[in-house]
Amino acid sequence: MKHQALLDTLDQKRAAAAAMGGERKLQKRKEAGDLNAQERIDVLVDSDSFIELGLLGTSVFDQDQEATPRDGKIVGFGKINNRDVGVVVNDFTTKGASTSATNSKKMGYIRKTCNERGIPFVHVGESTGARLPDAMGSKGMGQMLGNDTSQFRRIREVPWVAAALNTSFGSSAWQCCCADFSVMKKGSIMAVSSPRLVSMAIGEKIDLEELGGWRLHAEQTGLIDYFVDSDQEAMMVIRRFLSYMPSHAHELAPRGEVPEGSDADQEKILDIIPESRTQVYNMKKILEIVFDDGSLLELKSRFGKSVVTSLARLDGHVVGIIANNPLTGGGALSAEACRKAIDFTVLCDSFNVPIIRFVDTPGFVVGAEAERKGAPGQIMNFMNATCLITVPQITVLCRKAYGRAYVAMGGGAHNDTMVAWPNAEVSFMDPVFATTIVHNKTAEDEGFEDALAEIRKDLEIWDMARIFSAHDVIKPQETRKFLIRMLEVHQRRKSGGISERLMRSWPTSY
Repeated sequence: MKHQALLDTLDQKRAAAAAMGGERKLQKRKEAGDLNAQERIDVLVDSDSFIELGLLGTSVFDQDQEATPRDGKIVGFGKINNRDVGVVVNDFTTKGASTSATNSKKMGYIRKTCNERGIPFVHVGESTGARLPDAMGSKGMGQMLGNDTSQFRRIREVPWVAAALNTSFGSSAWQCCCADFSVMKKGSIMAVSSPRLVSMAIGEKIDLEELGGWRLHAEQTGLIDYFVDSDQEAMMVIRRFLSYMPSHAHELAPRGEVPEGSDADQEKILDIIPESRTQVYNMKKILEIVFDDGSLLELKSRFGKSVVTSLARLDGHVVGIIANNPLTGGGALSAEACRKAIDFTVLCDSFNVPIIRFVDTPGFVVGAEAERKGAPGQIMNFMNATCLITVPQITVLCRKAYGRAYVAMGGGAHNDTMVAWPNAEVSFMDPVFATTIVHNKTAEDEGFEDALAEIRKDLEIWDMARIFSAHDVIKPQETRKFLIRMLEVHQRRKSGGISERLMRSWPTSY
């Protein structure tokens, strides 16, 4: 009888925890079209794979014990595509999923176990920030802050993924900034503190969108990699991102199936490339043809748009793409585009993803605004990151490759193989500018076209191929086949494609 009473007590405690913040709050979420924490887990992980830990955790304050089931965080381990992941999902119906002494220990345990066991970590955020009764005063600070050295320590042993859904202040924002991949639902707010606290601090009313709306992070801060319309879509894109990643930094990503027809339509690349060297085109259309059908997962699509950064598959193998896109600014590299390329370079090199570049850039964006944005520093960071890559890397010179941007984009010795298309041109400077400087002529002057033609003659790729600085010149429609074969060669290095991970501690946000 005594055993049964204890078992009944456990069942009661489990039921109370499963009720989260209560039926009224759960129904309100449902009416708003938001999944609750448990439903998010059900969509995120494989069916029947989740094992929860800390189910009976509650507030350290006795008076809040009944009001804090699971202490506002559901944590445990599940499987995504049959591979283990560690999961933290905030339950906003309980104290706004505020961070407390108890749930900090729960989250810390999952992160620590993931790092030690080689398991990806996923944080699904929706929170109000720190729980003030836990954090206030010297005792609160002593038990809440600074006691977990792994909380914000990123050495990229395992992939970290985070979502900012609805109200995402405090830890939900921190985790997105620490993550290798972060997703945000449109209509959500991600910021350091709530509008109410910010308004009190600065003495004026603050607009939600200006504080941390999705457009701000999509187009200006670049802190979020992907944007979705619903909770379900957020969970599915997390699953998709992890399918491109190894479970930890000491193995390769799993190979996928090659969709039928992925090698078709290669001739269509010729229809996309303009015959005029000054006409723009959309590089994304070429990438869609070269890589496995439907495999492109573009990151930061609305930030630094003159560069495309995308995960993809090539003959089933995971690769990372860094490509100039002439559709925006002629493909010139802005400070934002440099930062975007750096972030992606670090991701790929840290998790053993080969890098393939498609180069068509007139150089770096210059001018007073570029200087105010710290362009020189970002350019040097980009150069440094390119020099530190230790995964296989192939560079394709598609058209323009001018100045130091040629080097940052993997020109010269900064690759394992560099090939060019016949229409590629390489030089220190845009030929129009060079003509003006060398011959002191502008487009309106007589003889300008002849002078320009003379300078252009030295830009063509044939001379670079003749001295074997370009390893070959290939037809655009031969690119897919060439890349597949050369990646086979370069993956045979003694490391087996495993990176030296020289950038593993590079900041995730800067």
